[in-house]
Amino acid sequence: MKHYLIDTFRFNDWANKQSVELIRQMPQPEGAVRLFSHLITAQNKWMARINRDPDEARMAWFEPPFPLDELGKRWEESLGVWLQDLERVTEDGLARELHWTAADGNSYSSTIHDVVLHLNYHSIHHRAQISQLARGQNLEPPFIDYIAYVRIKK
Repeated sequence: MKHYLIDTFRFNDWANKQSVELIRQMPQPEGAVRLFSHLITAQNKWMARINRDPDEARMAWFEPPFPLDELGKRWEESLGVWLQDLERVTEDGLARELHWTAADGNSYSSTIHDVVLHLNYHSIHHRAQISQLARGQNLEPPFIDYIAYVRIKK
């Protein structure tokens, strides 16, 4: 399972980098920048939860939106932390329950495995929104479906 999860992050990396290039072409990139920044802050917040960072509760989901010219660098930093962690974690570690308190005050738990999948599926959701914004600005989004990644990976 560990190698599958690492591959999902590699797919997301490939697709997200193309989304950053698309955002750079947008005449009005603000909405897309906010969504892509959210992908980064979400990954950082979930990692803070895993590491039991005492500042995690104060970390926002959508703030700050990063400057457009920093999106690629910030993405690389966030992704690097996740890939390093996944390389080190054992299969048992992926099954570990993570407990946290959400902004609504309720307590929840999920396995690390589920958090990893969530982050990758979450990226797909927001990439679709970014693609819609691009189409609204007369740009054609790149073909970034998983099957395209698999073809070039071989």
